[in-house]
Amino acid sequence: MSFKNGIFILSFLLLTTLVNAQANLLNATMPEEVGVKTDKQLVADNDKPLPYGYVDDRDILWSKMVWEYMDLNEKINLPFYYPADTSNIDANRRSLFDTLLRGIKSGEIADVYDDSYFTQRLTKKEILASLVKIDTTDAGIEKLNFGEPLLEEDINIRNLYSADIEAFRLKGLFYFDKRQGELKYRLLGLAPVSPDVNFIDDNDGGTDISELVDLFWIWYPSTRELMHNMKVFNPKNAAFPLSYDLLLTSRRFNAIIYREENVYGNRDVKSYIKNNALFQVLESMKIKEQIRDYEIDMWNY
Repeated sequence: MSFKNGIFILSFLLLTTLVNAQANLLNATMPEEVGVKTDKQLVADNDKPLPYGYVDDRDILWSKMVWEYMDLNEKINLPFYYPADTSNIDANRRSLFDTLLRGIKSGEIADVYDDSYFTQRLTKKEILASLVKIDTTDAGIEKLNFGEPLLEEDINIRNLYSADIEAFRLKGLFYFDKRQGELKYRLLGLAPVSPDVNFIDDNDGGTDISELVDLFWIWYPSTRELMHNMKVFNPKNAAFPLSYDLLLTSRRFNAIIYREENVYGNRDVKSYIKNNALFQVLESMKIKEQIRDYEIDMWNY
């Protein structure tokens, strides 16, 4: 066994003993004690997201900004979608959308914008208003026409839930760090994608991808603490849950590139490859290959 493998196994065993899906489960004398860590356990855990290292601009030899579309219908992306129904699930298990929404409501996430260029901030009131549809029923409209007051049953309120989220858009930077001598990726922002709440129940035949809208854009580096604290179910080892921060920063998901930084005003792939989904996917794969090949090409003289 090599020295590196020994260090890896030792680190894995140490983390496994520190991180538990059900903290204090075997030592609890009553259900209320499950999940409650002692002061010594909290000090020993020191459970924080791995901080980003400082990267000087002069160390970036090459970079490319990309926008990606992560479809939640794909099997590898299901940990970001479930649990869609939280009525009978532990409070510490939430979908990615519910995690973001919880952070916005509590004030833990404040860097929320209306587009991927992070120019216009959104307030919590604006965000929550965009996630609900308030409409008057036909019976209520008749009452208004006759000058009668509306009752509670005359108003329809439709909220966006986790089950309505179709995908996430990601914005990140691939760059070659000349000090480390390797290609790296840094996630900068993400946005939940869903049908427009004002028309979400009008299309019974399904929603086309072109009809989906970005609800809001989150500046990801400021949310890492929240993303790290929210754990994701690990189907291979329930005693060692993963975090959203680990899944996203290590790119444990599948996504297609729908836009890259280019001289044409960062145009989308579909703007120059029209009405051909297959060729659009192939173009996305081509961009990925070009990025991956760049690291290999750096060592060819």
